[in-house]
This record gives sequence, C-alpha cells and structure tokens, in this order.
Amino acid sequence: MRRFILGLTLLLSTSIALASGGGVELQKAHNDITDKASLQAGAQLFVNYCMGCHSTKYSRYQRVATDLGLSNEEMMKNLMFTTNKIGETMTIAMDADDGERWFGVTPPDLSTIARARGTDWLYTYLLSFYLDPSRPMGVNNLVFKDVGMPHVLWDRQGWQKVVHETVTDSHGKTHEVIKLELVDKADEAKADNYRQDVRNLVNFLDYVGEPAKLIRYDLGWKVLLFLAIFFVFAYFLKKEYWRDVH
Repeated sequence: MRRFILGLTLLLSTSIALASGGGVELQKAHNDITDKASLQAGAQLFVNYCMGCHSTKYSRYQRVATDLGLSNEEMMKNLMFTTNKIGETMTIAMDADDGERWFGVTPPDLSTIARARGTDWLYTYLLSFYLDPSRPMGVNNLVFKDVGMPHVLWDRQGWQKVVHETVTDSHGKTHEVIKLELVDKADEAKADNYRQDVRNLVNFLDYVGEPAKLIRYDLGWKVLLFLAIFFVFAYFLKKEYWRDVH
C-alpha cells in the first residue's frame, strides 16, 4: 500500500511538472457559448476557413441551426457547402490518406478539440502562428511547435514574426523572451479584429464539443431558483415540526 501511494505521488508530481514546465503562457479566451451572435460568427468562420480540412462529424447541421437560432433555410444558404441535406453530419470530402500526404498528418476531426485541449489553448494557438521559411507551409506556431497546419486565417490577422528579447527579472537575472509582432504595422487594426474572430471560432468549437452545455446553462439558474424557494418552505416546515419538541 505504501508503495502504491508513493508511486501515485510521483506520478502526480511528474504530471504537474510537465504541465507547468516550459511552453507558452496561455491567454484567456473569455468565450461565452450563450452569445448566439458569437456562435453564428464562429460557425461561419469554421465552414469558410476550417471545414476544407477539418470535420465535426458528431454534429448535425440541423441541430447546430436550432441551437444557434438559425432557420433551416438560413443554415442551408449560408453555412452548408458540402451537402444539401440539413440532417447530414458536418463531414468533409477529404480522404484521410490525401490529408496525410499533403500535410504530413491527417487533419483531425474537431468535434471534441475544445474539450481535449481547452478553450484557452485553442485561443492562444490560433493567435500564435508566425512566419518560418524552414517549414513546409512557411509557418510555425509557438504553442504547437512544427505544426503541419497552414495559417489559414492569415488574411484576417496579417503575418507575424518572432522577436527575441532579453529581459531582466526582479532578481537581476537575465533571460530570453520570445514574442510575436506583426510584420506590417498597418495590420494592427486588422489584428485587433482578428482576436474577436478567434474568440468567436473558439466559442463555436466549445459549443460543438458539448452542445448540451447550452441546456445545462439554461436549466442551471432555474434549478438554483427552485432550491432557494424550496429552502424557505423547508425551513419554516422544520420550525413547525420542531416547535413542540422545544
């Protein structure tokens, strides 16, 4: 038993060290899946920029339309380009072997990527592409080193480059910091808007990962309200029952 506890402690401490060591500090996504305007904008970005390579095969167009407050006609006109059947799942035509040959790895289905990676990871990842001529796609990523994915949203952000800076901490020690900055300063306004684009896209992927979360959010305040009212009645009922005991 002692060995089991010691082994479990070592495993947990190793996992914590790996999670906290190295890497890029994640930025907060601050997404809100109850914001239907954001979800609709994110869905549009997804089908226009991501769905050429990535599917969300556990989602159906009709369910997405209902949850996002869109009619079937709006969904079919604006967000359906791979099928004309509203009941179909959001799959793509790309063959897995072709994807691996073109990108070095088959582009993954993104149905549960927000649950697997977390929204902050996704948000930071989509903001962290930079030019790298040594890579086959000409770009790299601070969060996912040597990623095989091209920066498909570059036209909405502008190109970024890596800048190495030497900083001195409060203890007087110097260390190198890697930052990203725009290649063309004229893209600053566009890059600011891109942050909202990414937030909308991450919001949609968060919804896709667990559509029932919208239902839970809607039911949550109702359940809490019921419990609060029930508590009042239960309190006075308890006083009535115990009045003669005292």
